Amino acid sequence: MQSEAVRSTERVVPINPKTQSLWEEVNCNLCGSRNSKVKYHGTTDPDMEKLLTSYSASGNFVSKETLVECTDCNLIYTSPRLRRDLILKSYTEAEDPTYVSQAVGRIKSFERCLDSVEEYKKGGTILDIGAAAGFFLKVAKERGWETYGIEPSQYLSNYGNKNYNVNITCGTLETAPAPQKKIDCITLWDVLEHTFDPKAVLKTCNSYLKDDGIVVINYPNIGNPMARLAGKNYWFILSVHLYYFVPKTIKAMLETAGFEVVSSKPHFQWLQLGYLTYRLEAYLPKPAKLMGKLIKSLSLDKTLIPYFAAQTRVIARKVKNV
Repeated sequence: MQSEAVRSTERVVPINPKTQSLWEEVNCNLCGSRNSKVKYHGTTDPDMEKLLTSYSASGNFVSKETLVECTDCNLIYTSPRLRRDLILKSYTEAEDPTYVSQAVGRIKSFERCLDSVEEYKKGGTILDIGAAAGFFLKVAKERGWETYGIEPSQYLSNYGNKNYNVNITCGTLETAPAPQKKIDCITLWDVLEHTFDPKAVLKTCNSYLKDDGIVVINYPNIGNPMARLAGKNYWFILSVHLYYFVPKTIKAMLETAGFEVVSSKPHFQWLQLGYLTYRLEAYLPKPAKLMGKLIKSLSLDKTLIPYFAAQTRVIARKVKNV
């Protein structure tokens, strides 16, 4: 067996001395281990201006950072990563009309998401963490739920409150006041992988929920066959994502936070065809731009289509206090 010192050096990534103060190395968030191996080599010398402006709900900056895998529990995560305060500042100041432009498709997607939620909870109080522009909460409110949200972007939280009146607090789970009463359901749509400490987030969710409450998480499944085939070019390997889950690690993390998984299924969404080709430009610039022009010339750019991109939706029930 390798010594801890040798195993730990597998994760060492050179940091540019000029930008060293902007980066931080982290241990495994699931088991706390310092032992990891490099899964995909990267750099700490990206285009910093683009990187700092990429932290938004529709962030599409392809990750140039290093991904490591814990050799003890197999959690995959970014390390070194940009400092927490810099990321939070970017999220808070981000204006994201690109995200808002896809309102129709996102609302349609969330209608189907709420269908899955209501298989386990028929109504009550719901808290959406990382609520963005409030599209999910709009759908929930229209079905009779009492809605609350937390969103770091001032622009997006203002949009949701102004247009839908869904009680979004601008801030993070750490800074927003705790709910005044226990919650029936907490949702994190495309959010957990963005957080600095997902295990702490889930434990906070546990403390906010009623004894029979549920948590719902949608995440990019890096263990999906499509993702494994794409390898380092997996389309959800983005700078905004700090953690990369597979069913095994998301289940383990939920269990450490006092939850039991009751459902794990593929997650489908609806978006405009033109928007999807725009997102593709980060990976295939020339073909995607040509495709985008063709789609627009045929007046198909606003057409909503369902798509699957190797994402998983998991629902877990609170089984104990932690």
